[in-house]
Amino acid sequence: MTAGLWELVLKGTWTTLQLLVLSALLAAAVSFVVGVARVHRRWFVRFLAGFYTEVFRGTSALVMIFWVFFVLPVAFGWQLVPLWAGTLALGLTYGAYGSEIVRGALNAVDPAQNEGGVALSFTPWQRMRLVLLPQAVPEMVPPFCNLLIELLKGTALVSVMGMGDLAFSGNLVRLALQESSEIYAYILLIYFAIAFVLTRLMKGLENRLKAGVAR
Repeated sequence: MTAGLWELVLKGTWTTLQLLVLSALLAAAVSFVVGVARVHRRWFVRFLAGFYTEVFRGTSALVMIFWVFFVLPVAFGWQLVPLWAGTLALGLTYGAYGSEIVRGALNAVDPAQNEGGVALSFTPWQRMRLVLLPQAVPEMVPPFCNLLIELLKGTALVSVMGMGDLAFSGNLVRLALQESSEIYAYILLIYFAIAFVLTRLMKGLENRLKAGVAR
């Protein structure tokens, strides 16, 4: 490939990384807020959190991107730039999956730990912050790592908006070179390299968190 085409691929990689980081941050925030709400003592809080989870987990991320980028501007008269539209759609969708990870990890904590917090006169928020979450978070890391890899692959969906991510840039290069095998081999390697780095980082985070709990 020429230098100009390589530059196009690198710009697409940078766009993909930006989208991955932003949507992952939003998804993480949604995961913890909704996941904690799923185990709330009040039934209507659990109901609202469960309703959100079922709606966003049961719909296509691709269709959600269409809604955010193409339908909402017509309905409400405002338009998000592709980066923020993709971030919103992917973050809300994958956050619904993440909320189930949080809920499951919290429910897996020994009930005696929560009872101990009650015996110490901790408020529900103190029990969540000081007792439950420190024990549950290390168990969330492996499934969150898988979800993060899925989110990385899901970023390719934003190409439907004409956003110059890695997948979109790769397709432009393919059209320019009229060569599919070479360019898509490069694209696969780039996705794999990003996923490998993410896996190593998440594994290191898991080890540090478990070491902290052990101490």
